[in-house]
Amino acid sequence: IKLQSPKKSISKRSRPTSSNSCATGRPRAAGHHTAQTMSKPMKSSLPTSSGTFQPLRHRSGTMRDRLHGYTKRTLGAGGSMNEAVALPPGESCAGWVAVHAIDFYNDVSTIWAVMAEDPYLNSFQAGEGFPSGVEYRWSEGTGRDATTVKVSAPVYIEKVLHWIAEQMNDETKFPDDDDEEEALRVFQTPQFAALCGQIFRRLFRVYGIVYSSFFGTLEALGMAPHLNTCFKHFMFFCTEFGLLPEREIEPLEVLVKPIRKQYYVGKQGQLSG
Repeated sequence: IKLQSPKKSISKRSRPTSSNSCATGRPRAAGHHTAQTMSKPMKSSLPTSSGTFQPLRHRSGTMRDRLHGYTKRTLGAGGSMNEAVALPPGESCAGWVAVHAIDFYNDVSTIWAVMAEDPYLNSFQAGEGFPSGVEYRWSEGTGRDATTVKVSAPVYIEKVLHWIAEQMNDETKFPDDDDEEEALRVFQTPQFAALCGQIFRRLFRVYGIVYSSFFGTLEALGMAPHLNTCFKHFMFFCTEFGLLPEREIEPLEVLVKPIRKQYYVGKQGQLSG
């Protein structure tokens, strides 16, 4: 991938007075999303009025739990980020992406939970709070009934995270893999690849909003190191498997460029070692 010089800087609006390839299908038009409804009950939820958040878990003994544990063990043993995102020998690329989609959703939701009940979010008007030069909109309904809604950045994040949770709680889309063979059959379909592509693009957009409009607040709360680590892990993984179109990356290019440089330096070290 040819890296280009940053064209934009990231705005830092803060609280007043107080930072291998798996196919994922083609993206839809930038910023246009379709909200979907599911029939199954939620197993993962966004913050409630009490500020709590319940992440989506990997059940012990399943393939998802095994793959999730591989990443934790690699980083816990002092392994590099490149090693942590690389596909483990003998494992399914599609399963590896599925597990990380869940883990990255948990990361982003946990970060957003810190902000979700803050009255500051109400200060954003529709169309405000997005990275410089872009505005993400949400589409509701399907077919001829579809309507595009202009929303604020905080509302956009809420819609994205609820939509992702609904997809992951639908066992026809993200099977709870007691039957590993059946789970892999679902994970290896073109439909699942396209769904994961949407999930990763939308998570990236949430990171873009957080860095553009809420970094100052998270930094004041001591959350900046955690945010930066989560985003670096996310970008290393997306770069490893080619999950993000270049046009999605451009609004955060000033942040992404040094991370991808670290990724390629580490990758070269792996190959030469």
